[in-house]
Amino acid sequence: MHPRNAHKQGYDFDKLINVTPSLKKFLIKTPAGKKSIDFSNANAVKCLNQALLKHHYKLNYWDISEEFLCPPVPGRADYIHALADLLKNDNQNKIVNNVRALDIGTGANLIYPILGERVYKWSFTASDINPKALQNADKIRIENALSTRLVLQKDNEKYFHGVIEKDQTLHATLCNPPFHDSEHSANKATQTKWQKLGKKPKSTLNFGGHSPELWCKGGEALFIKKMIKESKHYAKQCTWFTSLVSKKDSLSAIKLVLKKIGAVEVKVVKMTQGQKTSRFIAWSFQTHSERQAMYNSK
Repeated sequence: MHPRNAHKQGYDFDKLINVTPSLKKFLIKTPAGKKSIDFSNANAVKCLNQALLKHHYKLNYWDISEEFLCPPVPGRADYIHALADLLKNDNQNKIVNNVRALDIGTGANLIYPILGERVYKWSFTASDINPKALQNADKIRIENALSTRLVLQKDNEKYFHGVIEKDQTLHATLCNPPFHDSEHSANKATQTKWQKLGKKPKSTLNFGGHSPELWCKGGEALFIKKMIKESKHYAKQCTWFTSLVSKKDSLSAIKLVLKKIGAVEVKVVKMTQGQKTSRFIAWSFQTHSERQAMYNSK
């Protein structure tokens, strides 16, 4: 994990139970005799998240219903830390705290604004296509006095239009796009995950999620391509556009679109959590000196 990731040493269950006593009932022993939880148990995973967010990020409240995606907090934190490193390269290698960011598809969990504000004091605009998800995110925002501005995305193919204000400038956008290209593909992946957990296949994932969060026509590759094409219209309003890319094979097609559209700089940032490798792609239509100037703007 990233060196600044609070979770790089694993889970200290004694400390987590101290702030969230309800986590104790979900504890199990691994074959090696270590404390853990059953990650196939949705309630256990959510309770672990609540404990992590309370202990490490001082949240007063965090909850989601089972229909919504329950994010793996350590991996989401890695994205925030890696993005902070990308931005500091434009700021004389100094961590930037006055960052203005947009979280595209924030979901009900509001995880990126939580992490970005609590760790780096960033300010966020967070959008989503689902009013019910935003309603839940708003409760989290209010209960924890977060500064995030929530916006309903009205068109599922317009990620920035109607979300970024006319005179608004941003340092970065983040996105965790739907991975699968169909409901069938999402269901198949669900069954595979249950099998890897050594459990009898079920109809839902332990991390939850409803269809707009899990799949869309064309999968993540088409989703990101559309985002890239629209981002060109906001080239002067944002220094870096970024998105997670779950599938390494998606990168070549995405890079081709970026080349055709005239992106000035493109970076693929790798992140490692244990044996898992993830990545996000970042693109900018601005030069290094133009991006540097952004950090002096108010």
